[in-house]
Amino acid sequence: MPVLVWIAGAVIVIVIVAAIIWSAGAGRRAEQQIAATRQELQSSLATQTQGMSAQLNQLMQSVTQQLGQVRQELQAGVASSGQLATEAQREVARRLQSSTDQLIQMSQQIGEVQKSSQDLSQAAQTLQSVLGGAKTRGTLGEVTLERLLTDALPRNAYEMQYRFASTGAVVDAIVRGGERLLPVDSKFPLEAYRRLAAEGDAARREFSVAVRKHADSIAEKYILPEEHTLDYALMFVPSEGVYYELLLTEDTKYGLLDEYCRGKRVFPVSPNTFCACLGAIAVSLQGHKIEENARHLLANLAGLKKQLETFGDVYEKLGTHLRHAQQSYEDADSRLSRARNSVEQLSQGTLPEGASKVLEATLRD
Repeated sequence: MPVLVWIAGAVIVIVIVAAIIWSAGAGRRAEQQIAATRQELQSSLATQTQGMSAQLNQLMQSVTQQLGQVRQELQAGVASSGQLATEAQREVARRLQSSTDQLIQMSQQIGEVQKSSQDLSQAAQTLQSVLGGAKTRGTLGEVTLERLLTDALPRNAYEMQYRFASTGAVVDAIVRGGERLLPVDSKFPLEAYRRLAAEGDAARREFSVAVRKHADSIAEKYILPEEHTLDYALMFVPSEGVYYELLLTEDTKYGLLDEYCRGKRVFPVSPNTFCACLGAIAVSLQGHKIEENARHLLANLAGLKKQLETFGDVYEKLGTHLRHAQQSYEDADSRLSRARNSVEQLSQGTLPEGASKVLEATLRD
């Protein structure tokens, strides 16, 4: 049972180490933890194997000693009586069965330890292949980048594997900020960092050269204002540990590596800093949306104003026509009253001199 408990604990340790490696993106601390864990497991397995061998030797010695005692008891029993000999035979059979069971159990435990050792070695090799393959690490960087973009932005705000029409170059991702594109590259030279983690400061110059070349390549291929890109790009570093080393790296000719990249308009970002950038971009996209809605509202208000102006012209013309009609109505009413008076006077025979002419003029009008 102690061996099984130890094996379960070792498996849990491997799972924890795998989780650390997966989230850290093949950082130096993760590799050191793998190496330390592997060494500790190998040492523990050797200790356990030695302990099992010692227990097996002790068991064999105990069985041999018990068999000697049984043989002596059997010889003494045969000499004394047949009943004692039978009991001695039974005792021999019982002890032999017990020893056999112990040997079988011990063999099973040794087999389990060997199988666990093989499983642990295979798991360590798998983790090493994950960290060692440049293509695999690049894929992990792209997957991490896409997950961050998916969590922070709407789907129409970014695009993976975007191809530029003028050069044919393909960038890992672009983020749409209004009418402009923000290129994001995730193919960081982790192989140079791996050598830095293995060899120490002796490989730092090689790491610096690799990162500078990568920054130059990003600036040349992806910063294309004629294709509506911004005048800068992002270099996605898929590990906080690697990003920390990039910030600390400096040489006598170019100075700080981070400042060199910024001078090329290429800004290194770790997963955490990239999340902060995406948050700012999301807020900016909301601002653009509000601005666009405000422009539509202003356009609609301008159309309404024009319609009101047109209606005002029509209304004014209608008022003019109504005033003219009212004036015409009043003139006609006045003339009609005069004509009515003249007709009444005529019917009464009291039409004054010259009234006939007025009546004729009124009727003629």
